[in-house]
Amino acid sequence: MRHNFYRIILIAGLLLTSAANSQIHALDGLRYTAETQASFSSGANTPFWLVNNKQGLSSIKNNSGYVRAAVFRDMDSTDHRFRWGAGADIAGCWNFTSSFVIQQLYFEARYRSLGLLIGQKEINGIFSNPRLSSGDLLYSGNARPIPQLRVGLPEYTFVPFTKQWLAVKGYIAFGAFTDDGWQRHFANKTAKRTKHALYHGKAIFFRIGQTQRSWNVEAGLEMAAQFGGSSIRNGQTTKMPVSFKDILKVIFAGGGGSNTPIGEQLNVYGNHVGTWNLAANYSPAPGWLLKAYYQHFFEDHSMMFFQFPWRDGLWGFEAKFPKNRIISGFVYEFLYTKFQSGSVYWDKTSQIPHQISGKDDYYNHSIYTGWQHWGMGIGNPLVISPIYNNDGTIQFTSNRLIGHHIGFMGQPLKQLGYRALFSYTRNWGTYFKPLNNIKSNFNALIELTYSPERLRGFEATLGVGIDRGSLIGNSTGAMITIKKTGIL
Repeated sequence: MRHNFYRIILIAGLLLTSAANSQIHALDGLRYTAETQASFSSGANTPFWLVNNKQGLSSIKNNSGYVRAAVFRDMDSTDHRFRWGAGADIAGCWNFTSSFVIQQLYFEARYRSLGLLIGQKEINGIFSNPRLSSGDLLYSGNARPIPQLRVGLPEYTFVPFTKQWLAVKGYIAFGAFTDDGWQRHFANKTAKRTKHALYHGKAIFFRIGQTQRSWNVEAGLEMAAQFGGSSIRNGQTTKMPVSFKDILKVIFAGGGGSNTPIGEQLNVYGNHVGTWNLAANYSPAPGWLLKAYYQHFFEDHSMMFFQFPWRDGLWGFEAKFPKNRIISGFVYEFLYTKFQSGSVYWDKTSQIPHQISGKDDYYNHSIYTGWQHWGMGIGNPLVISPIYNNDGTIQFTSNRLIGHHIGFMGQPLKQLGYRALFSYTRNWGTYFKPLNNIKSNFNALIELTYSPERLRGFEATLGVGIDRGSLIGNSTGAMITIKKTGIL
């Protein structure tokens, strides 16, 4: 299945490239990026905000860095029926999980409102500001991109006969995780790891409000799953089936067949995660924005609907002030994940025929290594990623927490901008393995970016990060990035 997936990507890419070349003969608008980055730190790890929400191209090791080169062709923004784009982005690294990284390699196309993506491309969350937010609960931009085939409506498209008051967007995707080698190297001899795991994602979002008005409301459901592949623990391998029927069960979150472990049969096949999303936007003038948003996270069927109170979630507020040089953007977020359907779980049996849903164990799973890729959590990074574990286990060791996050940025001078992030969490561990004491975690980042007017396309960034607390330890460090962008 995994090899067939890559063959499908290759064949479809060749066919679409041929179609694109027949439409557009010149590679106009080709742009490039050359970048080098180095971090220096002391303490337990590289400071938190110098590592997280960087699309997985980062390292917790104290002194690390990379040299990166990329070429992109962005899709033409003019009103063409057929548009296409592509990107290749590679990095050579030191003190990373890999010495060579293919960060992005993709082809995308759109015909009218329909869109297609083949390959791996950096994708951020639906609602969150990727520069200021702590990150969406499902996709935060914290882990390396997952190679996939994605089709759907990438941008909001008006629903007919609604006088442009209602718009919809969404997608369905299948792909494959690429961290088999890292898991084999990182996991201890008795720890759980997986190989050849597959990915599935889907979403549908609605927007109410006309574009020429100053307000709109967005709401939607986004889901993802890990399935297929094999789970390895204590030398024992559990192979998960990938027939057409199994794929249908993943799409519709159905229970596993008799050839799956009993837990998959009683619940759903694969590791299913998702979010309900709601946002209200107010924009009194172009560039200005006031946004309030909420994300409700769920695992499998528990907490997906209203069987339990929706206590867990991410509450956020964002403001943009484009004419204010001191603070042009601001985000505050509150994260609560302690409830997780309660502290009791029981699958019904003939002796006790009652189902009690609880102990959802966010981002973890009994068969798969959880909602992570290359050790980095795919969801919100304040739930500390498995790569921080010192015991060779690939799991989230503290997913019950209360957190606060603030981010703001500005451009006080024409050539000088800044960004600041501050996060604080209190952590209880997990229901299955609670911490002996509540552990705190404070993370801060101050970042300055200098773009000299005389050296067009050059940009230099200095970031200083600080961690304090008993969860991941104390660290202090700095990161220097030099980047050159331009048009080929």
